[in-house]
Amino acid sequence: MTERGSWHLKTGAVVGLWFTALVVVTVAHRWIPQSGWLLIHLLGLGAASNAILVWSRHFTDALLRRPAPVTHRGETVRLVAFNAGALAVVTGMVTGRWPAVLLGGTVVAVAAAWHGAILLQRLRRALPSRFAHTIRYYVAAASMLPIGAGFGVAMANSGLSGDLHDRLVLAHAGINLLGWVGLTVLGTLVTLWPTMLRTRMAQRVETAARRGLPALLAALAVGVVGAVAGIPLVTALGVFGYLAAAVYVLEPHLDEIRRKHPTDFATLSVLAGVVWLLGSLTYLGFGIALATTPLDATEVTGRATAALLAGFLTQVLLGALSYLMPVVIGGRASVQAATAELERGAPWRLSVANGALLLCVLPVPSLVLVAASVLVLVALASFLPLMVRAMWAARRMRGQTSTPGRPEPVPARRRLSVAAAGLGVVVFAAAVGVAADPSAVGIATVGTSHVAETGRTAEVEVHVEGMRFVPDVIEVAAGDRLVVTLVNTGTDRHDLVLANGTRTDRIDPGATTTLDAGVIGSDVDGWCSVAGHRQMGMTLTVRTSGSAPPHHGEAGSEHEATSLAASAVSHSLGAAPDSGFIAHDPVAPAPDADHHLTLAVTDEQREVAPGITQRLWTFGGTAPGPTLRGHAGDVFEITLVNDGSIGHSIDFHAGALAPDEPMRTIQPGESLVYRFTATRAGIWMYHCSTMPMSLHIANGMFGAVIIDSPDLPPADREYVLVQSELYLGAEGGEADSDKIPAEDPDLVVFNGYANQYDHRPLQARVGERVRIWVLAAGPNRGTSFHVVGGQFDTVWSEGEYRLRPGTGGSQTLGLSPAQGGFVELEFPEPGQYPFVSHSMVDAERGAHGIVEVRE
Repeated sequence: MTERGSWHLKTGAVVGLWFTALVVVTVAHRWIPQSGWLLIHLLGLGAASNAILVWSRHFTDALLRRPAPVTHRGETVRLVAFNAGALAVVTGMVTGRWPAVLLGGTVVAVAAAWHGAILLQRLRRALPSRFAHTIRYYVAAASMLPIGAGFGVAMANSGLSGDLHDRLVLAHAGINLLGWVGLTVLGTLVTLWPTMLRTRMAQRVETAARRGLPALLAALAVGVVGAVAGIPLVTALGVFGYLAAAVYVLEPHLDEIRRKHPTDFATLSVLAGVVWLLGSLTYLGFGIALATTPLDATEVTGRATAALLAGFLTQVLLGALSYLMPVVIGGRASVQAATAELERGAPWRLSVANGALLLCVLPVPSLVLVAASVLVLVALASFLPLMVRAMWAARRMRGQTSTPGRPEPVPARRRLSVAAAGLGVVVFAAAVGVAADPSAVGIATVGTSHVAETGRTAEVEVHVEGMRFVPDVIEVAAGDRLVVTLVNTGTDRHDLVLANGTRTDRIDPGATTTLDAGVIGSDVDGWCSVAGHRQMGMTLTVRTSGSAPPHHGEAGSEHEATSLAASAVSHSLGAAPDSGFIAHDPVAPAPDADHHLTLAVTDEQREVAPGITQRLWTFGGTAPGPTLRGHAGDVFEITLVNDGSIGHSIDFHAGALAPDEPMRTIQPGESLVYRFTATRAGIWMYHCSTMPMSLHIANGMFGAVIIDSPDLPPADREYVLVQSELYLGAEGGEADSDKIPAEDPDLVVFNGYANQYDHRPLQARVGERVRIWVLAAGPNRGTSFHVVGGQFDTVWSEGEYRLRPGTGGSQTLGLSPAQGGFVELEFPEPGQYPFVSHSMVDAERGAHGIVEVRE
């Protein structure tokens, strides 16, 4: 192996480490703070940037015909500095320490500028070169990263206003993805693509590359200026300009493809990446052009970024490395052995990655999206073990001139069959996702009444007003065929389900769909099947003349199974949880300096009382969601990611701001950033505000934010108790939406589980000052919090002290729904002190616990 080959293997290991970290965060993203940001930057700032620094230097030396360097000392210093800066940025973002982000971003910018300066110096000192324009692409790209890093550092500052932050997000993404990465890729393909295909360069490639660079830079400048200025149309103009210039640069390569078709993993992966680049830019341009605010443009950019990262950047990078790494190893036998390993399962990996990624960017049901995401991860991450195998195989063949038993090239028919098998896996995964949630794609479950057909068709348009279908009664003659055009003029996703089994897909606001209800032979009920919408009045009736008895089937209803019997609930309240039961941690968290949090919405099967399980909608996997804590003046930035099955939102009472954008409902697979400044002390509720709000809260979507006042004295122990109601549906099902408006809860609980602190008591010692924060999350009932055998000497509620230590005392803390406060007390002697809601019917429904006091 040559010295240059050894150097590239060592630096390739650095790229591999960043890729490995990316895979780990992808798998464990729900439990890692800032996981969305990490996924983007582990790939872009970590793996891709290291590869760019190494290989752009390599191609510069090769194209300028410079001899291999005797030492890589200077390059090593730059790479070490760059990675140290990147790690500082990552650490600072995860821990919420902006000075670390500033320091790391500065180091990254300096390393990139130093890299570009070295390339420019070598270009100027070299003799005239046919491929000097490729190095100019590298120099231009290197000038982009310092600008992008500056935008990124500014965005990380929590003091930045929300609107400016959204504008910088768009500029930051454009500069880094289309400038630093995009220019490098387009410049490299000038010479690398025909080399990979093993064919001569097309005639117009060099001319197009030379003329295309100024156009790309001009378009990029227009787009960035439009983003920073908050003018979406100008930004879109820049994106379309960049797309046109990229097509101009790439089009001559089609002649090379016609002469030599891509057949191996390396060339097909790069080709797929380029296709994703052009498709993503097209979507990005139209999406931004139609955006009305910088926030809308930012959301479009977020969706396009996923396709650019996984589809374009990752596939181009893996394809290029699959070709380059074996080549730099040297030795024919070693190259053949390494290439053979990297070709393992290539058609399957490519078809699975691209087929599943296509599902990820389409509006598919959430379970299909999850399955597709797993397939994309498996297909792309398989490169890592294959690269290790390739390097090991190359090492074993070192010194040999041929590969013993080298397999014959795989026939084209077999490659196609393997690729088809990969697509079959994608289709199977999608089918499994649909089977797990058939209502998401409109699979009918009940039959229809039969009547003689008249041959006539009745066509009716139905639109949405608030939570109503208009009209909500449709008159049809018996035997007529009914065709309904549903226009979603509401603000949430909706569908239309008829009891005869026909239904529409769920459609976004502003969308239109058509339902062929078939021949109508009797009265038929209709409704929206989105959870809770039927209960809020989204129903209609199809009435017929000369009809059979009405058909009131329950397809899509939330009440396909009966709720749990009262006897089962009563038995559960008298039972103890299993020995392995772990109670929800009631200890109040300390105030945190890091208020950047990714909060995933998930559907979770959770036990809510001994032997009773419900499917809850949760923030962060628990109900209540995580308790946040800070001080007045702190800025909180919460990234809400909807990994659930229906639309959700979030409302933080701890911040005062216009609700229109941050509290909007997002659909499965979408995310939003909710940024607020906590200006007033208290224990504040956060909850889902998607209608019907009562159902979303009752099914687990609530939590607490504690904002300490400057004069809050220390306490020996602090606990948080969030009281809520449970309206039990079927075992393993969701809340019974008919019980909620009747205000008939089955359980009233502290921290999500009935009587849990009877079995896992809170702890205290005699004479300690104990502070108990209490929040009444509802959705319908407040609390009268009381500690049996205790007296409160301090009561604080809704922003002010109601009682301070003195001669007086208090026996309860009374709170209406969504109100909060705290009480303080000292226990005079050891014992078991029950705490309850003194609305005794609620205490008997599970709002009961114990403080165990010791000497």
